[in-house]
Amino acid sequence: MSKRKLHRISGELDARGKKFGIVVSRFNNFIGERLLASALEALTQLGANPSRDVTVVTVPGAFEIPQAASRMARSKKFDALITLGCVIRGETPHFEYVCAACSKGIEVAALESKTPIAFGVLTCNNLEEAIQRAGGKAGNKGRDAALAAVEMAGLTKKL
Repeated sequence: MSKRKLHRISGELDARGKKFGIVVSRFNNFIGERLLASALEALTQLGANPSRDVTVVTVPGAFEIPQAASRMARSKKFDALITLGCVIRGETPHFEYVCAACSKGIEVAALESKTPIAFGVLTCNNLEEAIQRAGGKAGNKGRDAALAAVEMAGLTKKL
């Protein structure tokens, strides 16, 4: 085996000079707002100025997130997008349909637009799980999505 040096390309956690769009669902708003606050905090810590560098779009529910994200991505105004929301399992199959449509729609929007779109939509079995993922023991997935968006924005520029 040869000892050739690998050429690695990666993004950095530096939001300076980049534009971000955030799509957040109003449904289960108390969770969505916690995710949003954490994402904005992370972007600020990484050098973004939210009043200048971040556009937040609110949609009715998780099903509508891909529609807004797709339009934003196609506008080419953003280096990366962050999608935030929360779907909590109920007693009917509605949960599966909404989660599947949301995740697939975001995937398609990212692939078709070639704009990085971070997935911060919680799909939880119950309210307790959602609370834990929006600032509880499991951290805050809004922050995680913001970190992924910043890293992918930098990586995409390099590629």
